[in-house]
Amino acid sequence: MVHSSGIGVYLKQLIPFLLSSFQVTVLGKPEELNGLAWAPSVQVIPMEADIYSIKEQVELVSKIPSCDIFWSPQYNVPLLPIRAKKRLVTIHDTYHLAYRHTLPLAHKLYATAVMKAAVRLADQVITVSHFSKTEIAKYTNCPLEKISVIYNGVDNVRFKADFPEKASKQLREALPQLPEKYLLYVGNVKPHKNLITLLKAYASLNPALQAEYHLVIVGQKQGFITPDQEVFQFLEQHPSLALKVDFTGFVADALLPFLYKCASLSVFPSVYEGFGLPPLESMACGCPVVASSSASIPEVCGGAALYFRALDAEELRIQLENVLTDERLRADLVKKGLKQSKEFTWEKSAAQHLSVLKELLPKG
Repeated sequence: MVHSSGIGVYLKQLIPFLLSSFQVTVLGKPEELNGLAWAPSVQVIPMEADIYSIKEQVELVSKIPSCDIFWSPQYNVPLLPIRAKKRLVTIHDTYHLAYRHTLPLAHKLYATAVMKAAVRLADQVITVSHFSKTEIAKYTNCPLEKISVIYNGVDNVRFKADFPEKASKQLREALPQLPEKYLLYVGNVKPHKNLITLLKAYASLNPALQAEYHLVIVGQKQGFITPDQEVFQFLEQHPSLALKVDFTGFVADALLPFLYKCASLSVFPSVYEGFGLPPLESMACGCPVVASSSASIPEVCGGAALYFRALDAEELRIQLENVLTDERLRADLVKKGLKQSKEFTWEKSAAQHLSVLKELLPKG
């Protein structure tokens, strides 16, 4: 899952910190590690199965070697016995349980059974917010003392406000279709990401502002188990609006900081998140953030974002217009955002992960 959206970032950032204390073996496709600086320092056991598949379960049991700790970075844990003395699992959120009514029956049954098994089989559970800790306990009956909350971090080397002037030029050359002024959404097109509310708010934006600012959507558009069809239906019904909404699709990691930096504001409208990295990355790049007040988002963004109720498109429209027309408000959000983003570092996160891992090691 090293290239799987937020979980991929989690893995890419944390694995290097483990190498000084552990001999690390990873399961995956060796070619997917090409270009990662730490790849030569880990052993790789090839895995060909798709995640969340029966074939994956068979491969996990046969390929996991004898080890002190087996760490699953997502809830798709091996369900059968494995050759590990201890098990650790990270569960980022319980969306598949909280919103199980939105899933096809097979996926609903899989998510319910496997997530409950994940907490039962694990010696310790890591999650990424106190909100998610409460949700895990609620939906799986996991004892609270078994769950460690460790926040994600922001890569403050990549995401920063002081890019050289040529950075903007490099971005325009790499993405020539990028509009001059834009509102930015970073995330996948899934129902719980609530992109439909953002589109409705943008559609009702003051006409002069809508003429001045495009809406740029960065992230995977297709290929999901539960895609957000309502988004595409809405755009089909509003063809003039669709001309102002730009889907970039996948964007190279190197370009993302520049996209934040050049945006007039960043919007995070999710109804359900275990953590949510895009708002913090935006803040670190000096981009003001408008975010929903749902789930873990206020826990992560603190007082550095301008909030709206997740399903209230009119309230979101008002907040967008407030940021776009009030320079003092923008400056205040940027200042608070830079400070808030510095509270979350991968170094701090890694130290806490290492502490949990070392506690699991056999004593003596």
